[in-house]
Amino acid sequence: MHWSEIPHDAKAYMLYHTIIAPGLIVWILFPLYMMKVGYSVLGVGAFFTAVNIISIPLTYLFGRLFNRWDIKKGLIMIDVLDGISYVLYGLAKGAVAPLMFFAGTVIDELSTVLYPLYRAYEQIIYPEDKYEEIFAWHLRLPEIARLITFPVLGYIFGYIYPGAENYRWAFLFFGIFSAVTVAYIWRFLPSVGREERITPEGFTFKAGKFKLLLAFEALLTLAWALTPNLVLINYIVFVLHKTVFEVTLIACASSLASIIGTYASERVPKGRGFQAIGVGMFINAFYALVMALAPPFWLVLVIYALSDFGNTFWFPFYRSWMFKLIPKEKASEFHAVISSYRKVLGLFTPFIAGALASVHATLPYAVSFGLFLLAGAMFWWLARKGIYSRTAS
Repeated sequence: MHWSEIPHDAKAYMLYHTIIAPGLIVWILFPLYMMKVGYSVLGVGAFFTAVNIISIPLTYLFGRLFNRWDIKKGLIMIDVLDGISYVLYGLAKGAVAPLMFFAGTVIDELSTVLYPLYRAYEQIIYPEDKYEEIFAWHLRLPEIARLITFPVLGYIFGYIYPGAENYRWAFLFFGIFSAVTVAYIWRFLPSVGREERITPEGFTFKAGKFKLLLAFEALLTLAWALTPNLVLINYIVFVLHKTVFEVTLIACASSLASIIGTYASERVPKGRGFQAIGVGMFINAFYALVMALAPPFWLVLVIYALSDFGNTFWFPFYRSWMFKLIPKEKASEFHAVISSYRKVLGLFTPFIAGALASVHATLPYAVSFGLFLLAGAMFWWLARKGIYSRTAS
């Protein structure tokens, strides 16, 4: 699919994700900042688990209060909350730092309540008969943005201004920059002319119908949740004695591989989606196995790139299959159910990941290896049964 063939509204939405992509470096800098100011990898994992637990009643109340949202306004609120969160990180200094860390992370967690609106918006704004092709572009453009900006930011904070205190300026910048992204959404993203629920009231989720999807979500959520950024950062910075620059180089290699993966996914024949997902899971399993063996930096660079190639290779087929399982009028309610399911699965995984990493820096990857293998085997079996061609048609 060529760029010129994509509808104007879909292009505007993709460009929005491209604009916000450089700000994702906060997800690297924040756990590293915490570890540099004295938190252990176990302490950081425990911190995020505590936030997960304490935010449960807050996210429930938030979801009840703002249950029915115009999707466009919901996207704006996500960026507003993220901006506030980043500014609080930037103000985390001295005796009030732990409080600012906690408040910022809770607010960031609240914004995830609205994340189902992203998927609902995509399901509505993207042409239904082109889901697989258009998601290749959806993944490609933000990765190009990361490829350009991450090494620059990584070098600045790794070698020019390496002190942890300097990270606070990045938090403040991207927090204030959210005003620009809010303005972009308001001006350029079309309203879809409907309200969407962000909690699953009124939606009967038949687990039997979606049991394959639920099983895969469980395996994938746990596999990735057990190897969060804090595990990689701990290994690269505190075991291999590198800097945040090397961490961003890994992200850049991953972005380049992801871009290649989007083109590779476009060449998969129709009806082979489950096989593509299975191949992607086996690639992820190989990545986890190599990481579990505590590789040198150059091999980490290669294996993370291979992993992200696998992710972008299978993702369009999975999202397309998911979208075709449900009617559009139930889009956000369905995605709210899946989002809640993921939250429950990931409730204690930061602490578990931190605990495993405190025993051995790469032990979390060994657990993920087994989970990825199971996910790959499941989809390879489904492909042999010919289920993808029936459910995706």
